[in-house]
Amino acid sequence: MFQPHSFLWHYLWAAPNLLLAVLAGMVWRRGLHQQYRAFFLYAGFQAVQWAVLYPIDVIPSVPAVDFWRAYSASAVIEFMIVFLLISDVFAEVFGEYAALARMGRTLIRWAGAVLLVAALAVGARAPIPENRYWLIPVSHILQEVMYIVVTGLMLLLFVSAAYFRLAWKRGIFGIALGLGVSGCVHLATWALATNGALRNRRHLTDMVNMATTHAVVVMWYYYLLVPGGKSKKPPGPPPDNNLVVWNQELERLLNR
Repeated sequence: MFQPHSFLWHYLWAAPNLLLAVLAGMVWRRGLHQQYRAFFLYAGFQAVQWAVLYPIDVIPSVPAVDFWRAYSASAVIEFMIVFLLISDVFAEVFGEYAALARMGRTLIRWAGAVLLVAALAVGARAPIPENRYWLIPVSHILQEVMYIVVTGLMLLLFVSAAYFRLAWKRGIFGIALGLGVSGCVHLATWALATNGALRNRRHLTDMVNMATTHAVVVMWYYYLLVPGGKSKKPPGPPPDNNLVVWNQELERLLNR
């Protein structure tokens, strides 16, 4: 059951991506794609990515090295979209403070660009085994570096929102929660893969990642499609902070 290319393995790879394709279609039909543009792009890309990579992996005549080439290229595009999504979530959470939201969105996008350059540099300097599958360890390193930054950004977002007692919209909270859970699990599994743990049983980490993605997609169905109550701020008065003052000063600096 837990072996590569078992029925469970095929299901866990196919089902979440097919569900994401359906979710993207439902978001479009309900007119929510204008509200969740980056998420709509992310869901659509994930479905297309699977439609390309899955046949490459299961067709015996396609060399394994070609799969890893396609996988590495698609991973770079995927994380560009993920950073776009995180920047939009950040802007929604800090929506009451327009200047802070704009600055945060810009900083996250620049951080994503810098990360991609750094990750490529790290991958280029990584020890390359003397075989044609050198892309495998390099891909592991890229994934680990990228998920470190994704997880860090999501942690910063949740801590900031909790400290300043900012209101969460239901859909945005669901998207952020899913990204946070997925980022933590993927970071742990890719760190194990990068450091050689479970060397002969790496398919187990793949199945954990795919199962986590499946659970996160189901979570997104609930938060995006099931009606919920109005967004509320956390109970209690806001802390004694200068968030409004920061926003006003930033507005003044930006408008100079």
